[in-house]
Amino acid sequence: MTVYNFRKESSVFIVHGGSRYRIYTTPEVSISQTFAEDSYSVKTLHDQTKMFNGTTITKANPANFSFGIYLTEEKDETIVKSLLTEYDTSSGEQLIKTFDLYIVSTESAFKIENCHIKTGDFVFERERPLTLNVSGQGEKLTRVGNSTYTVPGSVVSSSATYTPTTPVLDVEIGGADVPNLVNTTLSVQNNTNFKGYETLQNSLSVTNNTNAMYPNGFFLEDRIVSGNITQFVTSTNSSTFFDFSTNSNIGIKTLVNGSTFFNANLTGCMFTKRIQVGEAIQDVIDFRLVSSPTNLNTIITY
Repeated sequence: MTVYNFRKESSVFIVHGGSRYRIYTTPEVSISQTFAEDSYSVKTLHDQTKMFNGTTITKANPANFSFGIYLTEEKDETIVKSLLTEYDTSSGEQLIKTFDLYIVSTESAFKIENCHIKTGDFVFERERPLTLNVSGQGEKLTRVGNSTYTVPGSVVSSSATYTPTTPVLDVEIGGADVPNLVNTTLSVQNNTNFKGYETLQNSLSVTNNTNAMYPNGFFLEDRIVSGNITQFVTSTNSSTFFDFSTNSNIGIKTLVNGSTFFNANLTGCMFTKRIQVGEAIQDVIDFRLVSSPTNLNTIITY
């Protein structure tokens, strides 16, 4: 009987520093990788003015992945936030931490080697669980086994319970509460590029996917922390619907059972305001942290 691989029956694992973490994701999980085609013009034998496009394939593009997680009271998913915000300084440079990503399904087990997170979006919505959506890239996507495959690494035990949070949201700009909140997003963007991995010598020996050239090593260009805050335009804030600032402190905090759960203290932000017309007119505050702090993991905590 033919066995299919279903996303909803798949398990996601992260292996980092020799430890294996089971990641409980939202239904939206994606992995992919493509090969790069180089085309060239070829003259025909009977008519040298007529050409067709020949093709050669010698290298793969970076592998891509994305998934979402709920930030829970148990905080078992903290490793994802750490991989997004913390630097690896073991080499003396500031590099994004890397990991291997595994997806084990009903028939196959897949692996993306040497992944890093490029973008992480913390999403705060009214009466919805607090969510972190991440996407990134890795070097090579392979099938490493079937449904019985054992993911390597020392197991980091998960809690016996799983409790997503639907927190009370508190946002401040310059120490003043932002009223009539609709939603808020906080994004961390690691702008990375893979190092050159295509050489003429290696390309001449490529015959199939097993000896094709794959990405190998990347570098960090910069890091951007930004987001937006959406509020209803009412009689209490309509006089300041169109505004900007080049140096304001923005705080995003959530409360669970009366205690601070998530906290982001962003010192020195620029922001601009813009109108958004829907069923109710809203004011959208787009902000960006002007500096690029090295201790982002202590500025964004939960």
